[in-house]
Amino acid sequence: MRTLVNFIIFYIIIEHTLASKWSYAANMIHGRNAHTAVVLNNGRVLVIGGTNMAVTFNNAELYDPSTGTWSMTGNMTNPRIFHTTSVLNDGKIFVTGGGDSPKTAELYDPLIDQWTPTDNMKYRRWMHTATVLNDGKVLVCGGIIDEGEYLITAELYDPLTNNWAVTGSMNFPRNFFTASLLHDGKVLVTGGYNFQDGYIDSTELYDPSTGKWTITGKLINTRTYHSAVVLHDGKVLVLAGVSGDQGLFVNTELYDPSTGNWTLTGNMNVPGMFRTASVLLDGKILVTGGEEFEAQCIPSVEIYNPSTGLWTVTDDLNNERMFHTASVLNDGRVLVSGGIDLYTLNTTEIYNLSF
Repeated sequence: MRTLVNFIIFYIIIEHTLASKWSYAANMIHGRNAHTAVVLNNGRVLVIGGTNMAVTFNNAELYDPSTGTWSMTGNMTNPRIFHTTSVLNDGKIFVTGGGDSPKTAELYDPLIDQWTPTDNMKYRRWMHTATVLNDGKVLVCGGIIDEGEYLITAELYDPLTNNWAVTGSMNFPRNFFTASLLHDGKVLVTGGYNFQDGYIDSTELYDPSTGKWTITGKLINTRTYHSAVVLHDGKVLVLAGVSGDQGLFVNTELYDPSTGNWTLTGNMNVPGMFRTASVLLDGKILVTGGEEFEAQCIPSVEIYNPSTGLWTVTDDLNNERMFHTASVLNDGRVLVSGGIDLYTLNTTEIYNLSF
């Protein structure tokens, strides 16, 4: 009888594994969390920096979807954690700030597999944002410095001159906020936290033509540790996160640039913070992993359909994880890399939409 029961349990486990949209990919060479990842113009995925909780990395590695393998690439000049990574118009990768290297920036050239330091930022910062503008410049704003000072400042990097210039300051200092490039070329920042104001419900717009920030509609909920994505129709979806008096959120909000107003859309099924949000090729949004309170990581995965405003639960990740990355590959699959559960993870997994 026990043999039969064990066989049934084994069969159920195998059947669930085979039926899952998630499959393990090759392990990264280094386990890492709080890293960044970008898809290069050649389709490979570059994973940069992060930490294994013992050291902060200056190394980077490449995932090749055609072979399913990882390889080390050139080392950065500086180790980084909670930094930013942006793809410039010429295909080079631009990395700024981060813990352990908060004022430096550098460029990665995929053609020669080499990192080159750039001019330093005007301000030290990490937990900030970086947004590539339509003119190719990079807007860096907010964040925090090591002494716990929350930053209101913003600056622009010009790849053509390799120089930084101070631009208009935001109306509120922020860290762990979001910045999104709108279809009209303006940048929308949302939420975040600072010591004086606490959890923030304000949002503001940066206009590259004037270099100034203007307040726009308030979020319905104050929130930080949230995510934001620009939908195909130009609206901005804000999801997940936490507020001190309201806890973790399941509700999500939409910003309409034509009105400057926020409206509630469908509720998620599982609350969390530090969740990744990826725009799929069909315009739907895939949200993975994250954290509940007290560092409890979650494997939850959900999909948002902008045409209905509804969230649908899909298959869980194979590993619970937070501080991971999610990258949409050129063929539409999604690569999730690293993060932390009880320990820093070197595992990666791929979501196959066509399964």
